[in-house]
Amino acid sequence: MDTTTGTDWRDTLRDAADLALAGIAVTVAALPLLTAGAALAVGAEAVHLRFAEGRWPALGDLVRTFGRRLLPGAAAVLTVLAAALLLALNAWWLRSGAVPGGGPLLLATGAVGVALTGAVALSIPLLGRGYGYRQALRTALTRPAALAAAAGITLLAALLATLLPVTAPLLLGYVLLALHAVAARTR
Repeated sequence: MDTTTGTDWRDTLRDAADLALAGIAVTVAALPLLTAGAALAVGAEAVHLRFAEGRWPALGDLVRTFGRRLLPGAAAVLTVLAAALLLALNAWWLRSGAVPGGGPLLLATGAVGVALTGAVALSIPLLGRGYGYRQALRTALTRPAALAAAAGITLLAALLATLLPVTAPLLLGYVLLALHAVAARTR
């Protein structure tokens, strides 16, 4: 046992395995895409309870939270998908020369995409604290430094998941923890 922190290596290993399992569970629950908003909110709540209060929520509580978050989460997913589609179309039009502006506007479109990625990512741990979807997004937009950190975490995880696709479900639990830590440090 480490006497300086009071933790045993088995506790750390258990937490790592629990986070990987949480990531797998969130991934499976998000497979029908429209359930992704609810799945991420429930996963964020579970991670918040574990690392803020020291306990994992009961399965029944998770199921009730998932049901309560299902419709608002589906609307949030559709909104995020619409924004991503508009940004992708804008980038495609700029690259193809269909609209004027070229490089500078393409760079601005990329910056907006990164900022929106950070805002959505930072909203997730706030959902785990019980915020509503709009309230979480509004709060995330007021924290520019945390927004940049959340975007970095998300983009790095996306790169790792692209390079090693089999790790994507495992990474999700760790991403939720990292976003939880960023949100906790930038109140």
